[in-house]
Amino acid sequence: MTQLLERTSERVSFDDLEIGEIALDLDDQEPEDVIEWGLSTFGDRIAIVTALQADGMAILDMAVKIKPDVRVITVDTGRLPQETYQFIDEVRAHYPRTQWDVLFPEATEVEAMVQRRGVNLFRNSVEERMLCCQIRKVRPLVKALQGLDAWFTGLRRDQWASRAAIKKVELDHDHEGIVKINALADWEGDEVEAYLKENGAPVHPLYAQGFTSLGCAPCTRPIQQGENDRAGRWWWETGAPKECGIHCPIETGSFEHEAQAIFAEAERRSAR
Repeated sequence: MTQLLERTSERVSFDDLEIGEIALDLDDQEPEDVIEWGLSTFGDRIAIVTALQADGMAILDMAVKIKPDVRVITVDTGRLPQETYQFIDEVRAHYPRTQWDVLFPEATEVEAMVQRRGVNLFRNSVEERMLCCQIRKVRPLVKALQGLDAWFTGLRRDQWASRAAIKKVELDHDHEGIVKINALADWEGDEVEAYLKENGAPVHPLYAQGFTSLGCAPCTRPIQQGENDRAGRWWWETGAPKECGIHCPIETGSFEHEAQAIFAEAERRSAR
């Protein structure tokens, strides 16, 4: 295994052929080996991006054992459950050397969106829900990813149809071709649960209340027996992807148009 780099100042990038060969080499490797490859290759230019869900916690626990001061990025959308805020503090205390970036949406963009569409616009239509996700979560993350060469996700192939073909290592062409590392791609939920239990890693308290996917408070509920793990996200929608847009770009035409209007209004508000 490549020796771990403590500091990497130069950008590290791969082309499609190179990353394809690496993905083949790593596809049958354990998550810890994939994570070590990522940390060794990208040094400080890689971060774990997590909403503190079980998968992200497993990635974090594995990474800390290799690099205790690993970078961690999460987004405070302003609508998170109180339990998540408390859990962030718990996780930071559990892994005291980790380096956290807690991102926030642009206040002027949130203000412009709420003024135009209301505070609970996500209930009106799929397009307005996607708009809310875009302003509150996707845009802060996109800006943060622009400063990285790679990111760790907690994505698994069994979570949803849109994730069934993910590779453990792939180029993220939606975010300037940086490398996206899905070390748990071939794991299932019970393997993640077993890992967390065996390693004493923190577990978000809402799992004990029947939640299986965690997001903003108004957009997440516990699932019913027999439902898919992501069925508790935006459950009032029919036929819409269970995605916010960060992992699976969504284009409808209408919400992008409204987003541009909000960005313009936010700029006007900032210029006052």
